[in-house]
Amino acid sequence: MSRSETLQPIVATATVIPVIVLEDAAAAVPLARALVAGGLKVIEITLRTGAALDAIAAIAGEVEDAVVGAGTVLSKGQFVAAEKAGARFMVSPGVGPDVLAAAADSEIPLMPGAATASEVMTLMDEGYTIQKFFPAGPAGGVSYLKALAAPLPDISFCPTGGVDAKNARDYLALPNVIAVGGSWVAPADAVKSGDWAQIETLAREAARLGGSA
Repeated sequence: MSRSETLQPIVATATVIPVIVLEDAAAAVPLARALVAGGLKVIEITLRTGAALDAIAAIAGEVEDAVVGAGTVLSKGQFVAAEKAGARFMVSPGVGPDVLAAAADSEIPLMPGAATASEVMTLMDEGYTIQKFFPAGPAGGVSYLKALAAPLPDISFCPTGGVDAKNARDYLALPNVIAVGGSWVAPADAVKSGDWAQIETLAREAARLGGSA
């Protein structure tokens, strides 16, 4: 069985997955509600701050329509902690034995990161057919993903890193791209000032990139 089987229905409906770095967990619920209202229900909270786990728990507990996941998962300890907080999927920028072992012991799906054909093939051998392509821009962007499509037709990617409102549609037009990840839908200044209306508008515009809203 593909290890990505339970991830597929989550990511396939996402179009754009907001990649969120939160410094204040108190912003998590209103932010998630704004994103969901705009049509982006799948949300990745990166484990880059001390507020991340509390933010995941708050969204999981209070925003019924949101599907919250944990990003920047670098270790088994982080995987387990995010699962306990209520994360419904995990995302890693790359992958190592520790994270793969955590995923093997859990029912929570992992989207591991890859940046080269060799990394993609290694993860494919582990059963991962949906992978994060990171960092998308520096690693070759749209042209690189086009080149991977022919020799690796069974792999779907979620490019993240350098994806924005200007180039997201180009990525989404590729047959081997299932969704894109990006932070532009929740600008740091809008989050800090609590401008949830702006974030809802940006989310609605992003959702339309895939024709889902």
